[in-house]
Amino acid sequence: MNCQISARLFEVLQREGVPTHYLGLAAENWMAVQRVEVIPVEVVLRNVATGSLCKQTPIPAGTELSPALLDLYYKDDSLGDPLLTDARLELLGLINADQRQEIETLARRVNEVLKSFFADLDLLLVDFKLEMGMNQAGQLLVADEISPDTCRLWDQLNTDPEARILDKDRFRKDLGGVVEAYGEILKRVQGACPKPCN
Repeated sequence: MNCQISARLFEVLQREGVPTHYLGLAAENWMAVQRVEVIPVEVVLRNVATGSLCKQTPIPAGTELSPALLDLYYKDDSLGDPLLTDARLELLGLINADQRQEIETLARRVNEVLKSFFADLDLLLVDFKLEMGMNQAGQLLVADEISPDTCRLWDQLNTDPEARILDKDRFRKDLGGVVEAYGEILKRVQGACPKPCN
């Protein structure tokens, strides 16, 4: 399901001029992509305060964040993917100031496109994680996947704070119904993007 959802979301982004590594589906569960050198920085965009942000700050859960809050994390499981400041980015030499700005600009464009797309499907894009990489031509591309594993998505047709969750938080919070929730996302996305390219 994640492969099918990601394929369609990458195509939505590409139609809006957002560069991605996506080339098409080779099979139902197999995506063809450009080879990229992944930048070891996870990009998180938050439209609504929830999760770790509310645990680490006094911001109340459910607070709308406008403009969206952009956080960068060092992609390293052994270190627990720590939050990066601009000074830490410079110290670690992960990206330079121009690349950081390019990453932010691209991430905010992704947010703009996906927020609008999901809103038309009665889904609220609460927050999401992106990975990016450079292709052989040196172009920055959105990479990895975009799915309910990497996004928080709430059903705007449901006001129950648990039942509205249609993403990985169903697993994290032991709410059950993970497959059904992902299936609902796929159904809505398929309705807007019936057939991904081959």
